[in-house]
Amino acid sequence: MMNITEIESLVPQRFPFLMIDRVVDLKEKEFIKAYKNISINEEYFKGHFPASPVFPGALIAEAMAQAACILLKKSIVDLTATLFYVTNMKIRFFKTVVPGDKLFIKINTVKLARIGGVFETEALVDDNVVAKGEMTFACK
Repeated sequence: MMNITEIESLVPQRFPFLMIDRVVDLKEKEFIKAYKNISINEEYFKGHFPASPVFPGALIAEAMAQAACILLKKSIVDLTATLFYVTNMKIRFFKTVVPGDKLFIKINTVKLARIGGVFETEALVDDNVVAKGEMTFACK
């Protein structure tokens, strides 16, 4: 498990754009499981469908990207490398995420190279897939 302090040591984002609250499982070079608690107190709900708050799809993708970055940082030798999000391919959204949900993120390594990696991504709420796709990263 990894708490918020450890997470902040691996990703540059901070509140309100830090999208990972806790890492619950991680096997270097293979997978990571993490979550984000979705709270009505988050700033983006003031302007994103305020009458019927929905967690933005772009932030679901960002949560998946941050989890993948943590996995990549834990899987490469140079932990000081800056990670650059290169592309997301075929990310599809299936269900809405609303305040009160716990967004689980699962990332599996497809390919890992010295300078980056390709990852399968999946976001779930109550064991229902809300989004999935593939992301590619490169390190510098």
